[in-house]
Parts: sequence; structure tokens; C-alpha cells
Amino acid sequence: MFIRTATRNTDYVITLLGDRPIGSYSSSQAAQFRDWCLKQGMTVRTVKRVFASVRAIVNKAITEHDYDCSNAFSKTFFPEEENVSKRKPIPIEDIRAIQAKCMEMDDDIRWLIALISDTGMRLGEAVGLLKEDIILEHDVSHVRLIPHPWRRLKTRGSQRDIPLVGASLWACKRLIEANNDSIFAFPRYCNKKTANANSASGALNKWLQEFVPDGCVVHSFRHSIRDRLRAEHCPADMIDQIGGWTNAGVGQEYGEGYQINILISYMAKLPNAFSE
Repeated sequence: MFIRTATRNTDYVITLLGDRPIGSYSSSQAAQFRDWCLKQGMTVRTVKRVFASVRAIVNKAITEHDYDCSNAFSKTFFPEEENVSKRKPIPIEDIRAIQAKCMEMDDDIRWLIALISDTGMRLGEAVGLLKEDIILEHDVSHVRLIPHPWRRLKTRGSQRDIPLVGASLWACKRLIEANNDSIFAFPRYCNKKTANANSASGALNKWLQEFVPDGCVVHSFRHSIRDRLRAEHCPADMIDQIGGWTNAGVGQEYGEGYQINILISYMAKLPNAFSE
């Protein structure tokens, strides 16, 4: 877990600032990296954890190799959580417009957006899917989220089945119908070595800017799905199960959770669940 987290966090740095000698990074670039993390939808608390990991790695390298340089990531300022705009959900009318545009454009990037829009999956979860993780020949069409060597899951609760409805069901049918030679659902961003959620995030957020309010990013679909399920009076622990959110409530560690035929009874009520 530690190695995987450390690798992911250093990959973030390399994605934005490049793979360079440790001493060449500056404090201003560390601040730029902080701002980039926040724009990806990370909370201040999460960004602080990312920096703690990167800072420790850089300190260890400086100490062990006796580098004559300072750690650019050691004194980065972080705003208070309440001073950062809360992650915004995407309004339902904008979700409808986005889904309609996805169906009009009908390509792999739009399939990825549509899939996330009606499942609330994390981008990394969706990018790393195999086609065989998409179960259409079942009483309840669904995605089976399991860890893969190229894409781990964030928490134990992240391993789950999510019913497919509306735009997400359409997207999965389209990517299966595409019938390319790849075993991956989104080969543009995934191979047997890695699932490149960072690259996908940049492309998707750039396209979404035209359709969403300021402050909304692809991760905002996760916040929207929670609100949409709440509006349908979905039980809180079921919402947590669908989204793969950790639930600290007493008793949540026991049992297997809700069966998929129960999950679909609420998912099917989501606004803009298209009739098949």
C-alpha cells in the first residue's frame, strides 16, 4: 500500500512538473503543484497527505545521497479547508445536456463521461475497467469493480457492483459494440502496465468546461450521484455502497451489503434514467 501510494503521488508531480533532478524543483513549482491537486477535486486534507508523501520521499533522497539542495515541497502553504470552495455537484440540467452531447458525439471519451455520469464511479476506477468487468447479460446490467494489476482500488469498500442505468448503460453497450481488439474498456488510457487517470482527467475536464459551472470537474459527478440518490430517498448506507465511500458507522463491517436487485430499485429512479 505504501509503495503504491508513494508511486502514485510522485507520478502526480512528474505529470505536472516533469521528471527532473530533485534540486531543480522550486517552491513556486510546489505551489503550482498544490493548486493543480486542488483543481483535480482533491480536498485540502488529501493534498496535504500527497505533499507529506512527496516531502518524505524527497527528504530521504537528499539524506541518503547527500544532495546539496533544499526540499521544495517542505514549506508549501495550504489554505484552511473552509477557505476552499467546496466541491460542487453538477446540476441535473447540466448533466442532461452533457449526456445528450455524449450521445451525439458517440466516441470513447464521451462513453467514459457518460459511464461516470450515471454511476458516480471514480475516474480511475472507470479508466481501468476490462470489458469483461461489464456485465450486460444479467437480470441487472452492472459494472463489477475489482482490483487489477494496472489499477488498484482506493479502499476495501471500493470493490463493488454498480447497476447500469441511463447514460451509463448506453455507454457500456456502445463500447462493447465497438468490438475493437482490446480487452480494455478504454484502451486510450489503459494498458497492462497502467491506467492513466491523470491524462484522462485533463482531457475530460477540458471538454466539460463548456457545459458545467465554474468549480465543477469530472469528479463532481460523484457528488451529484450522492445528491440524486438522496433525492430518491435512498438509504445512506446504500449510497455509500454504490459510491464506494467508506462508512464508519457501527456494524458496517459486517454482512455483504445490499444485493444488486435492491440497488437497481433506487438507481433506476435517478433523474434522467433513459428508458431502454
